[in-house]
Amino acid sequence: MAIVIDRIDHFVITAGDLEATARFYARVLGMTIARYGEGRTALHFGRQKINLHQHGAEAQPNAAAAAPGAADLCFIADGPFADVLAHLAAERIETVHGPIEQQGALGPMDSIYFRDPDGNLVEVAVYRG
Repeated sequence: MAIVIDRIDHFVITAGDLEATARFYARVLGMTIARYGEGRTALHFGRQKINLHQHGAEAQPNAAAAAPGAADLCFIADGPFADVLAHLAAERIETVHGPIEQQGALGPMDSIYFRDPDGNLVEVAVYRG
């Protein structure tokens, strides 16, 4: 019998400046900053979370070559894509690609790409239809 994966629970971003990264995701994408355990920080959104690791002081175990700027992330937003674009403009977020139509896991979507404070590529998309 095969394993069936339902969804992402969490992933990790290694940050050059953990606090700046946490504030960026809270401000730009509306995520909630949570503190837990012994100095751990996470970002919550929907039913998922992102754990943040401070570069050079990563929680163990961690990626073999953990480094700031090594992630490509895609988040699906609710609501009209025009609202996403307006919010990013209001936050003065410099886009690096798009808007463009992409093919997501569930079909066609509109996407916009920008970078977080560590240079990670962040995609925000809205499914069409």
